[in-house]
Amino acid sequence: MTTLSSRAGTKGVPRAARERQVLAAATEEFGRHGYEATTVAAVATRVGVTKPLVHQYFGSKQDLYLACLDPVGDRLLGAIRAAMADHDTGAPSTPLRVLRALFTALDGRREAWFVLYDPSLPPDSEAAHRAAHYRDAIDDLAATGTTELLGAAGTGDPLDADALKYAWRGLCTALVRWWINHPDQSAEAMTRRCARLLDAARTAFADGDDRA
Repeated sequence: MTTLSSRAGTKGVPRAARERQVLAAATEEFGRHGYEATTVAAVATRVGVTKPLVHQYFGSKQDLYLACLDPVGDRLLGAIRAAMADHDTGAPSTPLRVLRALFTALDGRREAWFVLYDPSLPPDSEAAHRAAHYRDAIDDLAATGTTELLGAAGTGDPLDADALKYAWRGLCTALVRWWINHPDQSAEAMTRRCARLLDAARTAFADGDDRA
């Protein structure tokens, strides 16, 4: 029986290139359909390889998911940290910097957000725990940002900061979902759109305070 070497590929494609193809297809499948509904067979079909080959390269379905999750989580965390650390004069507000960083990190792989925020992960599985680790790290950054934002506005209630953190996560998820449904919109276009929306929200809330 002939076995593939660690560097061999299929149909003339080097193994490293084939692995990248599998990971790209799997990331999109997990992001679009969720862990529960995604099958290794569907990923293999998209790439044009066999299901046993995907198992040979990546192991179980959970192993394949983790191979997709770690680059997504690391990329998003790195992007958010860099955006929050940017205090250059004239830089956009922190919320807008973070949104721009998210859109840039997800450009070309928008469904990857839902690999991380997937409600169908099996409870108490390694996949669920690893995804929660990344989400918690992102939430910690959001908590820092919201506390600073409210502090600058003279509000120190920790429950206000907690509520705003959850609202921020929901806003990011909603914006990414809208972006997926509008594939013609670039990351830069989304950033400009969010700048307009944030300005409109500030104006609306300020008008409400004046009427009060």
